[in-house]
Amino acid sequence: MRCPMVRAIAVAAMAFLCGSLLYAGEGASPLLNPEDPALNQKAPPTFKAKFETSKGNVIVQVTRDWAPMGADRFFNLVKQGFFDEARFFRVISGFMAQFGINGDPKVSAAWRNQRIKDDPVKQSNTRGFLSFATSGPNSRTTQLFINYGDNSRLDTMGFSPFGRVVEGIEVVDQLHSGYGEGAPQGKGPNQARIQQEGNEYLNRDFSRLDYIKKATIVE
Repeated sequence: MRCPMVRAIAVAAMAFLCGSLLYAGEGASPLLNPEDPALNQKAPPTFKAKFETSKGNVIVQVTRDWAPMGADRFFNLVKQGFFDEARFFRVISGFMAQFGINGDPKVSAAWRNQRIKDDPVKQSNTRGFLSFATSGPNSRTTQLFINYGDNSRLDTMGFSPFGRVVEGIEVVDQLHSGYGEGAPQGKGPNQARIQQEGNEYLNRDFSRLDYIKKATIVE
């Protein structure tokens, strides 16, 4: 007669193996594993990314030489769908529109500490230019912002533009800015809660936010 304990261990081992195979298979999202080779490719010297937003389409042209590490991170995130359904959660009139927190808390957690080193600042943060947000030296992860006006004062703070809006800047101008600055400084979304609760939190408490329906590399 087979020992119940042995049988239980065998069942548990098989379940673990099947789960591992499922994770490693086609059904597993590369976004849950930032070390996946699909998320660590070198970007082309120049390329365009299309954002289909709730207000219309926006095309960004990226020049890798401006900020190579930033361009590579952006290229890979777009290719793997990181920005799909992402909200423009911090839109300050006359200043900038910020986005780049994934709507799924599990994906956000996987990327929270995936920092890249700073790139030298070769372009200026003026109207239409796209840069990664930072919280200090060598702290860029996935959050970005599009400059609304002349924010060249940010250049000396290490914000290095890697692309600019070449079509649809008027769409960016129309993104909902009614919530203002984020909590706790303002009445807008709390970034910590976006990380923890994702789009469920934003849809419930900040339903007027505009968002990216889909982002793709188009050229």
